[in-house]
Amino acid sequence: MAALLLSIAPAGHGQTGGAQPSASHTTAIGLFYSRGGYGESRDTRIRYLPLSHEVARGSWRVKATVPVLEVSGPANVLVNVGSLGGFSGSRTSQVSAGGVGDVSVSLTYEVPAWSANAPYIDVSVELKAPTADPEQGLGTGRMDAGMQVDLYQLAGPLTVFASAGYRYRRQSPFYPGLENSVFASLGASANWGDALQYGLIYDYRQAASDFTGETHELLPYLSWTMSPAWSAMLYTVTGFTEDSADFAAGLQLSRRW
Repeated sequence: MAALLLSIAPAGHGQTGGAQPSASHTTAIGLFYSRGGYGESRDTRIRYLPLSHEVARGSWRVKATVPVLEVSGPANVLVNVGSLGGFSGSRTSQVSAGGVGDVSVSLTYEVPAWSANAPYIDVSVELKAPTADPEQGLGTGRMDAGMQVDLYQLAGPLTVFASAGYRYRRQSPFYPGLENSVFASLGASANWGDALQYGLIYDYRQAASDFTGETHELLPYLSWTMSPAWSAMLYTVTGFTEDSADFAAGLQLSRRW
């Protein structure tokens, strides 16, 4: 969900790689809001505010994200996981709670291009620490891991990009039926003048639980490069399945130095 949305900046790919002698830093703060019924009688509302810092040197990037969040509604929808359906009797079926979310750390390698027309390829691994309180319906209470491959290809005025990955989830006593899952996305972006970029992404996620189904979502976004150091991105999400949010939108502000 939000993790994917806050990393869709293909226009900047490659700027931190290659023979750059020193490290570059990017700090970003985001705000994400979603609302949906997810097959329940009452809507779940999520407010998610992640703070991240990325260090890039040569072909390598490492990024850490520390979020805070607030959840109101049935205790069966998690940020970056989605709807999980059933829950254990050790928790109530309604929550209204906030606090620190799950902290994540990712490592990305930009594969060297083998020709001038070859696509850019990134390979990433991520670890999620269970810092969110599962008793409050803010996380699973278990460490997760994931792997993702991203491809970017210039096609005339467009940048076409695709992602595919796998998420490993340890079993949680708070969410029985939790499953490992695959995910994929396909999108394209174009520049509008020197400062604006717009794009559209189709996102697919396999069900994360025995009690739910897969999700299909469409994500239009607009990115504004205000200066060489500052950029902002606005996006919305339209879901097409019962396990998608009815409405979601977000904003990210980034500074690079």
